[in-house]
Amino acid sequence: MDPYLLRKLNKERAARCAVIHLTDLADGRDRVIREGDPVAGPLGEAVANAFRSGKSGVAEVEERKFFLNVHLPPARIVIIGAVHISQALAQMAMVAGFDVTIIDPRTAFATEERFAGIDLLADWPEDVLKTRPLDAYTALVAVTHDPKIDDFPLSQALSTGCFYVGALGSRKTHARRVERLQALGHGEAEIDRMSAPIGLDIGAASPAEIAVAILADIIEHLRRRPLRGAVS
Repeated sequence: MDPYLLRKLNKERAARCAVIHLTDLADGRDRVIREGDPVAGPLGEAVANAFRSGKSGVAEVEERKFFLNVHLPPARIVIIGAVHISQALAQMAMVAGFDVTIIDPRTAFATEERFAGIDLLADWPEDVLKTRPLDAYTALVAVTHDPKIDDFPLSQALSTGCFYVGALGSRKTHARRVERLQALGHGEAEIDRMSAPIGLDIGAASPAEIAVAILADIIEHLRRRPLRGAVS
């Protein structure tokens, strides 16, 4: 691999950007494609499918074969609130391959005993997110029911383009949340991206069932998300 391309690839990966190292198997020519770079025609479709699936492999396009080596940032779930739903969701999400972080300033809830082996931060989200910013490969799940804790990370998630933004609460609770987010400068299209009430509508009742509904919703958003920029 050309040293320039290798440096470019490593730089993009360090910045948590999705990239593909594309190699023409006929002549060995290669290039690095960042998510959002324009790629025309059938090859562009193959590139887009690879970005969505995250799977490397050979694509045959117009009687030519290309190897697409896909490098996606590890998908993360940031959970705001160390509640019963979070306990179930964190375990399930790690089994599904997600990195998980739980943030809750309420030290009575955010205890190692309740969240053994989980990246748990007993601090305010606005302080944590200064050093751990959200990005397009992060899902933000807010489940505290407390606007003082939930609203800031929800606003940050909408602004930074997290692939999933979900918040627990009834429709009446969400209507009040919408008013607060609008006061923070978010428009209707941005707010409509939120999953609220959170999760897929599967009739979930228990904390574990609600966690299943949330995780399924997150996976659907990740795998069927619109790509950043325009790959056409």
